[in-house]
Amino acid sequence: MTLTEKLGGLIDPFKRAEGPPPQTLFAFFLWGVKGAWPMLILAAVISSLAGTTEVWTAYLLGQVIDSAAGDPAGYFSENWVLLLAFVAFFIGFRPLIFGLSATWQGLVVSPQIATKITARLHRWTLNQPVEFFDNDFAGRIAAKQGQTTNAMTNVIVEVINVVFFAVASVVGSLLLILTLDWRLGLAMLVWVGAYLWMISWFMPRLRVKSKSRAAARAAMGGQIVDTITNIKTVKLFANSKHEDRVALDAMETLRLRMLDYGAISSVFRFALMGIAGILPLMLIGGAVLLWQAGSATPGDIAAAGAVSIRLAQMTGWVSFTLMAIYSNIGEVEDGMRTLTPRPTVIDRADAVDFELRQGEVTFDNLSYTYGSDRNGVHGISLTLKPGEKVGLVGASGAGKSTLVALMLRLYDPEKGRVLMDGQDLQSIKQESARQHIGMVTQETAMFNRSAWDNIRYGRPDATKDEVIAAAIAAEAHDFIKDLRDHMGREGYDAYLGERGVKLSGGQRQRIALARAILKDAPILVLDEATSALDSEVEAQIQAALETVMDGKTVLAIAHRLSTLSQMDRILVMDAGQIVEEGTHADLLARGGLYARYWHRQSGGFLSLQDAAE
Repeated sequence: MTLTEKLGGLIDPFKRAEGPPPQTLFAFFLWGVKGAWPMLILAAVISSLAGTTEVWTAYLLGQVIDSAAGDPAGYFSENWVLLLAFVAFFIGFRPLIFGLSATWQGLVVSPQIATKITARLHRWTLNQPVEFFDNDFAGRIAAKQGQTTNAMTNVIVEVINVVFFAVASVVGSLLLILTLDWRLGLAMLVWVGAYLWMISWFMPRLRVKSKSRAAARAAMGGQIVDTITNIKTVKLFANSKHEDRVALDAMETLRLRMLDYGAISSVFRFALMGIAGILPLMLIGGAVLLWQAGSATPGDIAAAGAVSIRLAQMTGWVSFTLMAIYSNIGEVEDGMRTLTPRPTVIDRADAVDFELRQGEVTFDNLSYTYGSDRNGVHGISLTLKPGEKVGLVGASGAGKSTLVALMLRLYDPEKGRVLMDGQDLQSIKQESARQHIGMVTQETAMFNRSAWDNIRYGRPDATKDEVIAAAIAAEAHDFIKDLRDHMGREGYDAYLGERGVKLSGGQRQRIALARAILKDAPILVLDEATSALDSEVEAQIQAALETVMDGKTVLAIAHRLSTLSQMDRILVMDAGQIVEEGTHADLLARGGLYARYWHRQSGGFLSLQDAAE
């Protein structure tokens, strides 16, 4: 292991956070860096030690000047110890301390803290329910994670690298000036108080402006990402001008917030340069007066001059850093509002792993209405027997997808409960329950990864032979072999593009089917699983699905009713309730809603008239 790797391992960047992120600023920072405190404290000590070198520089300079007041002929023989210390300090101790500080910042603190905060925010965001992502831009959430991480890292690094350095320099300089004359020390103390008052007046105002700027930047980024994500829709509807106008509005808002921030920061810089110029006049002028009165030496004047000029220069550096820190704090606060809401669907403290028995699913007096009395499902009581294949039919908005979402525990029911093999879903760990449910949705989700990775997502430990077998069963193997991406990767190694945009709808659905086949879960949910397939491929897939469904508990949603005709049971939903139940033949003979759907179908789908009714 190299020295770089050893230093990089002093902070564990992937250690999990304890509990949720707090919603107050200081506690949020503590949550982000918990576990790294020993190394952060050591970094602060090294930075403070580096800050004191500025004082030693001024002190040694004064001693050398005073030593030059003697006989030039014997100067080196009489002052060799002082000169040797002077040389050792500047080419040995000082470079060593600054090098150690830079190493600690660059290898131990910054990369590890940034990774630690990123990992903790990402893990927390993954725990959010689907509703959290439905209510925001994907790009904005990702941008907030990145901005918050960068802002928190910058604050921590700059506090260590600048604030501790500056405080050590100021305290050391004040002690040095006090050794020259208490009146000079008092003058410097007054100046420090005026400087701190100015900082305390400007910084909160800069923080507010920075927070507004960060919010505007995130909104603009989210808007642009939303447009790019839907670029095909933009072009198909010839709405480039509209999207341009929306983006320009967001840019204008950001521009105005940047102007607000720029105005107050300009005033701050002007005031800063004014107060910085006062310190050298006070200390050098005071030292000259003391020298004139015989109370100070030329070396004292040099030391006071070195200290005052260095502090005046540092004033600008420190103030700009503090301005950046407050700006970053504003961004952290803005990120906290987005990223720290408590999930509405959480595992109980006593939640246990799901214990698979037979694959039975029960909906017990289930209701969920999204906060409205008109949507969702109302009072559903239903049992899917182990190995039973149940079809679900209904016009758009009837409650089919809500029922499936509750079964997957994407939401918690407002009334009633969902049980799997007699176990209440709310008493089971979410991931544990979903591991036993395979699903193919109408809107197939693809990652911008290889075909291997997308299919293997169903079972990450699957072998290549198992992946290929699943692809063959899903009628996907032939077109996958012909894939080629822009990087020259071919076949199963080819990347599918963001959300699988390089594939047709039917191809995406066949990869999703292959993923579900590979997962081989005992409970299978099919939400319009063959809707994007042409009739010939659908016939081939149906044959594969019959094999896949064998022995599994199946809940299948379909508008193409012919795909459900062989189900053990068909449920018809309307207005969030089950209004009919039976086999295909029974429901046709009954002459109710299902029969009307069947007879009014056009091309095998529910007609628009049915949806309207």
